Amino acid sequence: MEILAFGVQADEKPLLEEAFRAEGHHGVRCLDVFLNQDTAPIAAGYEAVSTSVNCELGGPVLQTLTTGGTQLVAQRSTGFNNIDLQVAERLGMTVARVSYYSPYSVAEFAWTLAMAVNRRIVRASNRTRDFDFRLDGLMGRDMHGRTAGILGTGKIGEAFTRIAHGFGMDLLGWDAVENPACVELGMRYVSKERLLAESDLVSLHVPLLPETQHLIDAAALRTMKDDAVLVNSSRGGLIDSRALVAELRAGRFTGVGLDVYEAEAGLFFLDKSLEVVDDDTLARLVTFPNVVVTSHQAYYTVDAVGQIIAATVDNVLDYLAGRRSENVLAPAPART
Repeated sequence: MEILAFGVQADEKPLLEEAFRAEGHHGVRCLDVFLNQDTAPIAAGYEAVSTSVNCELGGPVLQTLTTGGTQLVAQRSTGFNNIDLQVAERLGMTVARVSYYSPYSVAEFAWTLAMAVNRRIVRASNRTRDFDFRLDGLMGRDMHGRTAGILGTGKIGEAFTRIAHGFGMDLLGWDAVENPACVELGMRYVSKERLLAESDLVSLHVPLLPETQHLIDAAALRTMKDDAVLVNSSRGGLIDSRALVAELRAGRFTGVGLDVYEAEAGLFFLDKSLEVVDDDTLARLVTFPNVVVTSHQAYYTVDAVGQIIAATVDNVLDYLAGRRSENVLAPAPART
């Protein structure tokens, strides 16, 4: 069987092809375009498709896939907020994701963003390219002895916490369930409001769910310290981007590092350098000197991508063998 993979990056393609080739009986056709209503007809005749987090799998797209014969969607990510699981189940489709990959890839990148904005790395690099070696405007702060607030203390949040502990920071956490490993490192679990009010660095590591949409809204942003650092390497919808722009225009925050953006679909992973981007909020965000925006690359290490691809291959093989793993999202597990 041949699998059709949408939204495949150039670095990812040879790894994906080799992984399926190693199975001997299955091939993969890699496309750099993302799955959406316009591209869904391409999948006609393919029983299995693989998708990335910026593909659109709402009801109309899933209906088009089913009409064309697709029965399996193997998503190459942990997040699945782009998939209408209720429609998929109604259509009798199997949907699987990657429930685990290296948490260090995202945690380390979140810290890269934090230090980049704290120590003005982008501004300094741009200056030295012009042989401007002044230090004016480049003063940062020690992280040692300051307070890190981690919203979401699962595997990635725990990895971020361990790095913060290595810096010698005080640790505040917020989550529905306390992580014993984080508590052992000295983390104190507090309310979201207290965490935001007391933290010098706030990093987001929670999934995007209806109840976490705009978790960091205008009120939350106003609760934070004026000189705080805010990092989001999880999902763009966790932050109200317009509210963030308003706070930045008021001169608040030492720095903001964003690897995700709530309206990134149709922008991130694509070359828009020769086009007019009509997203005024994003256009304003990238102009602030204390903001660094990257294109959803936190997960993008050879280690994490290798694990994602291996899990995707396993998901396809499990589907063909009639096996069910923890990666399956639809059909939903039976209630007991």
